[in-house]
Amino acid sequence: MQSELIVPQWPAPARVRGVVTTRAFGDMKSEEARMRLRRHVPAEPKWLKQVHGAGVVEAAGALAWTAADASYTREEKTVCAVLVADCMPVLLAHDSGEVVAIAHAGWRGLCAGVIEATVSAMGAPDGRVLAWLGPAIGPSDYEVGEEVRSAFVDRDPDAAAAFRPTRRGHWLLDLYAVARQRLAAQGVTRVFGGGFSTASDPARFYSYRREKAGERMAAAIWLGQ
Repeated sequence: MQSELIVPQWPAPARVRGVVTTRAFGDMKSEEARMRLRRHVPAEPKWLKQVHGAGVVEAAGALAWTAADASYTREEKTVCAVLVADCMPVLLAHDSGEVVAIAHAGWRGLCAGVIEATVSAMGAPDGRVLAWLGPAIGPSDYEVGEEVRSAFVDRDPDAAAAFRPTRRGHWLLDLYAVARQRLAAQGVTRVFGGGFSTASDPARFYSYRREKAGERMAAAIWLGQ
């Protein structure tokens, strides 16, 4: 039986807690699955109305389903959370355990600067942030058109390294490579996770591209005692 939860493996402080649900846990758009998750976290998660942008909110003061794609907190037991099914959840933590954050990073959010905005909102000095990259569509499965490549490369020519040509006018995009580039540019070089592909692992993950359905997994991070 597939594990229902993934616990990030990264050298974050002990008070930094995080989980990612899998397909076996259930569709996180359902009330039943959200109630199940509530038994694994210290408070009701601060769910976001995700819009594939770069908006970041302080989770403790945010209303439920605030329009944003990232949140952060310095408050104990405040649960930052996102829903994913091919887009990448990026978990972030200050190495002192003072602040944590999470970002929903698909290609639009990455291109818009959601990682940069989230790291900035944390207010942590350069070099003090750790990152963990959760399950996303993998670099061998994510074919995009020229307009997506141009959106990245026009902003940052170095992003070209994350694209591999396939058929004419189409490219395989490595979201993990782009995320690492963007994190490094913000001084975040201790990056863990990655190596998943939601699209090629149907037993473990939901994938919008594969299934064209609305099921979602959840990723969450919080500060414990």
